Amino acid sequence: MPLCRVTRTAVFAEPDMKTIQTITVGLLLLVAGACAGMGGGSGNPSPNEPTVVEVDNQGFADMTIYAVRTSQRYRLGIATGNSKTRLTIPTSVSSGLSTLRFIADPIGGRRNSVSQEITIAPGDIVVLMIPPA
Repeated sequence: MPLCRVTRTAVFAEPDMKTIQTITVGLLLLVAGACAGMGGGSGNPSPNEPTVVEVDNQGFADMTIYAVRTSQRYRLGIATGNSKTRLTIPTSVSSGLSTLRFIADPIGGRRNSVSQEITIAPGDIVVLMIPPA
């Protein structure tokens, strides 16, 4: 069975039942679509490909983005407000299959947003969407 190369999406928002259901349905559709589209692909991603976080910051505040693995926090960079930013996850953090959470810490603000846990592999593109506050 071929491995699916999936673009994953995590949404930062206050957790409520509707948000959890929306994220769950969205991830299921995303995985199903990625697996269905594997037919003409180039195969499995290389372990040398970088793992990238694409941050869609729809809020006004700039955010410092961290990856958290086994209670250790790694700073990935800054996502400017009202823009999209691509950050590379270091191979020391994402070697092989890794389970991570992401933290968006507003610069000059008080509210931290923490994503759900997500499993990533080398070559994945993780999409984080930060909605406007």
